[in-house]
Amino acid sequence: MRKKLACAIAFAAALVSSTSAMAWTLEQAAEPYKGTSIKAIFLDRPGYAAAIKLLPEFEKKTGIKVDYEIVPYENSRERQVLDFTAGGEIDVVLTDVVWIGEFAGNGWLEPIKTFTDDEDLADPNLKLDGFFPILLESFGTWGDEVYGLPFDNYSGLLYYNRCMLQEAGFDKPPATWDELLNVYGPKLTDQANRKYAFALQSRRGETQSADSFMRVLWPFGGSLLDDKFKSNLNSQESQAGLKFRQDLMKIMPPGIVDYDHAEAVNALAQGNVAMITEWSAFYSTLADPSKSRITDCLAVATEPEGPAGLKPALGGFSLGVNAQSSDDKKAAAWLFIQWVTSEEMAKPYVEAGGVSGRTSVYKDADIQKRYPFVQPMVASWDGGVPDFRPRFAEWPEISEVVAEWGTRMMLGNVSVEEGARSIGTRVEEILGQAGYYDGSKPLRK
Repeated sequence: MRKKLACAIAFAAALVSSTSAMAWTLEQAAEPYKGTSIKAIFLDRPGYAAAIKLLPEFEKKTGIKVDYEIVPYENSRERQVLDFTAGGEIDVVLTDVVWIGEFAGNGWLEPIKTFTDDEDLADPNLKLDGFFPILLESFGTWGDEVYGLPFDNYSGLLYYNRCMLQEAGFDKPPATWDELLNVYGPKLTDQANRKYAFALQSRRGETQSADSFMRVLWPFGGSLLDDKFKSNLNSQESQAGLKFRQDLMKIMPPGIVDYDHAEAVNALAQGNVAMITEWSAFYSTLADPSKSRITDCLAVATEPEGPAGLKPALGGFSLGVNAQSSDDKKAAAWLFIQWVTSEEMAKPYVEAGGVSGRTSVYKDADIQKRYPFVQPMVASWDGGVPDFRPRFAEWPEISEVVAEWGTRMMLGNVSVEEGARSIGTRVEEILGQAGYYDGSKPLRK
């Protein structure tokens, strides 16, 4: 897929560059759409608050009004799907990495070539190759087509309390998962005083399936599916990862299966655990003195490596254009998306609290100094797995299966082997009914 994506990027670049001599400006491109209002779906997260801070500049330059609705993540997919099926009002589509197959496959997203082929709308400095390849491929691309531009971008990172590690005799974080469990774990866990070495958010739901279950598969060489879309969970590598997670239980707080992101972040922020693996977006929370007691001790690194190397969690969103919007609203929505994800706006976006998907901004020495999470995040994006979670339309249903049985595994209600077999059986039923085994659907994830 990467070769085909590279061709698409090169083709778009050639088309866009043909307009460079025409002194393209955003103001001029937006002139036909002045007075147009478009609607976007945002989340209550730092990346969206950052975009909202920048909106007045776009609206002043273009005369295009961007209305936005902030919805909880848990409702955001349903909110948009209902809008798509009812022919609704959303113009700027927010696509989670695991929705791209569903949204693009159903024709709800306009391919960006509609706009990059239009010299009146395409910024000559668009530079698709200026995005981290893994983000553009994973968040915005389905098959051979690009449907969205990376907007709210996450990598899993290891956040740790440097002071707690130093008191235990460590001058650096663990490099491997094995070190975390067997070297750091015993020295940093004091159950009598409710101090624990590590917390892995594992609440039933997407947090269990994606942030916990999948996180221990890839570093150990395992995966949910093999190349033929059959379950790979009972392979030696997948079993090693899942059994490792059970071993982690002895250095984690009791009730870890009830920990969502907020609980894990707060456990570190209050000094009750020494290390967590969490999204890059949580740096601003942990560095905020009003929310964290460890700001002077906060440190960040890449997630530990496993036997298969550095395979950190990958998550994030792209912004795309609703294929059902009117032509004027499509054009206005594209101009906003192109602007807010541009290289020009990358630094203002980061300074406002967002995490840009542009490579250039992270080469800025000032940004590297001010935001310690940048270097490990860039290293993670260079070594990540594009399909950390399958991106096909069946993932939400599969996620529920993984969440149910993954929780039962952690609680000890079923063995790792039995739980893996149960997940595999149900996953194959779902994929079979969807047509992946009779050739009705391509094996694309």
